[in-house]
Amino acid sequence: MPDVWPAGTATGLGPFPGVDPLEAARIVFSELPGLALPFLPELPARGVGADPIGRTAGLLADLHVEVATGAWRFVTRPGRDEQRAHAALTTDLDALEEAAEGYDGPLKVRILGPWALAAGIELPRGEKALADEGAVRDVAASLAEGLGRHLTDLRRRLPALTRLVVQVDEPLLGAVLAGELPTASGWGRLRAYERAVVEDGLRQVLAAAAGGAGDVPHLAGVWIGAGPLDGALLRAAGAGFVGVDGAVLDSVDEDEIGEAIDAGVGLLVACVPLEAAERDPRPVTEPVRSLWTRLGFPIRELSGTVALTPVAGLERLDRAAVPGALRRAVEAARHLEESAAEEAW
Repeated sequence: MPDVWPAGTATGLGPFPGVDPLEAARIVFSELPGLALPFLPELPARGVGADPIGRTAGLLADLHVEVATGAWRFVTRPGRDEQRAHAALTTDLDALEEAAEGYDGPLKVRILGPWALAAGIELPRGEKALADEGAVRDVAASLAEGLGRHLTDLRRRLPALTRLVVQVDEPLLGAVLAGELPTASGWGRLRAYERAVVEDGLRQVLAAAAGGAGDVPHLAGVWIGAGPLDGALLRAAGAGFVGVDGAVLDSVDEDEIGEAIDAGVGLLVACVPLEAAERDPRPVTEPVRSLWTRLGFPIRELSGTVALTPVAGLERLDRAAVPGALRRAVEAARHLEESAAEEAW
């Protein structure tokens, strides 16, 4: 199978502590050198508009949002909250451009996917957008268009980029398919969606990642975290990689993940602890190696298929602890690469 990632790839999920985007960008580019994969930091501690829903909603084309009664809601015209989201992203991109001046490597950005966004934003009448199939279609189309513009802006700011990686977060995908998400009131459950409809919404956004990348090689994938893996759906939607919580590797459906890997889909595994008393990378990589052994794939293909990242929650760390977490991710990824090469030899 062809390599999805350069061997020894380490990165971060996206969220970052603090309120200084320039400092965050400098840390990312300092601690993720060489074959590592720098990412655009997100700083949710800045509040409304810097949170995951507001940040992604700010990308929507011709749809507008505001915060009402503590929740994001669609509205007919742009307002202060939407402007705050735009301003926060522009500040982050300005900081990225300054910190990465002259950079000629890959970059990863993260957004929420259309289903996560529709589950997190309410319609004007108060119910979640996920309750209305027409609204979901509008969200997917609007997000696809906005993502294309976002990636075009990134290429303009960093013209020497060698690859754009887009991480589309959909941790609720299994619950969307099963109809398990609560209504806005909490008294009922939102409708279940057919696989073909879910697949189509994802496909629009993943395809936009390719169009927005222009001539720059791209890789778009879906982060599901600890949710159930539907490898066939994600492959059909065009996912080039699947992001999973390392804690579920021992219980993941081996047929689903094995078929996905065999079809050329990469893995992004969040298994590097945020804090560690020792820096031995072997315990960190053992769940990945154990999965690979159970699947029966050639060990030489391991490091080109799997990229590693710290576990979720980086934004809750003290800023001073972040470089150590990113270094441990780099060390674990290098250990995975070196140990696979030694065993293959």
